[in-house]
Amino acid sequence: MATKPATTTAHSFAAGSPVKPLDATASDKVDALPNLPPDPVIETRLLNVYYGDFHAVHDVDLSFGRNEITALIGPSGCGKSTVLRCFNRMNDLVLGARVEGEVSYHGQDIYGDKVDPIALRHHIGMVFQKPNPFPKSIYDNIAYGPRVTGMKVDSMDDLVEKALRDAALWDEVKDKLKQSAYGLSGGQQQRLCIARTIATKPDVILMDEPCSSLDPIATARIEDLMQELRDEFTIIIVTHNMQQAARVSDRTAFFTARPDETTGNRTGLLVEFDRTATIFGSPSDQRTEDYISGRFG
Repeated sequence: MATKPATTTAHSFAAGSPVKPLDATASDKVDALPNLPPDPVIETRLLNVYYGDFHAVHDVDLSFGRNEITALIGPSGCGKSTVLRCFNRMNDLVLGARVEGEVSYHGQDIYGDKVDPIALRHHIGMVFQKPNPFPKSIYDNIAYGPRVTGMKVDSMDDLVEKALRDAALWDEVKDKLKQSAYGLSGGQQQRLCIARTIATKPDVILMDEPCSSLDPIATARIEDLMQELRDEFTIIIVTHNMQQAARVSDRTAFFTARPDETTGNRTGLLVEFDRTATIFGSPSDQRTEDYISGRFG
């Protein structure tokens, strides 16, 4: 596969372009998921990622379904976060990083020559491991994205309220919207970051260990929130918490790492991708069984 260069030329993901609307709702979701998403929102084929000469991820094939939560699990250093950052081209910001293979969003290669990665990120938002509110008021944190992207908004007040309600935060902050976001607790800050992400109306939300710095009560609130947001968004989450993956996700991808005998560098490999109930109930690969049972990792 040819290397996909970083580029800033706009095509379908032109800056300020409307977010692709959902074709269907998640109502009447069947209990038994098909083996693979029939109409993937994001799909990878033979995805390889390099940092200079270091081969970080090898030949990853994945499909992410509409209105589903997919968990990426595996030991440290297996490439989970690297793969996640490929989906909105965050790896473009890493010096020496390059991607080979294909990552498609609604059938379009996002590493194509005419794709604007900044515009792409309007469609595919990201919530990071550590809450990162802006040094602004609660209100301005939410309004920032719509303002800088030029979203047409009938009422910014209504948009801010809806985003905070959708993030289960409105009742806690409605009387202090002009106060600094830094005054919120860690769990509240993370929900604020989720509200800030959904305020720009993305199609997909990426979450990179969003609960790793939170206490169990805050973690439970975020997990409940993910379940609610699934009706509107496709969610992909990286987590080290096996119980969390089992609780919140519809599908799970298990990664492991293969060490290089010469350099000691570890290349991430996708071992198994299936419905979460299958991964945790009857995995097909012994390495998956060993990891989820705590024998290694």
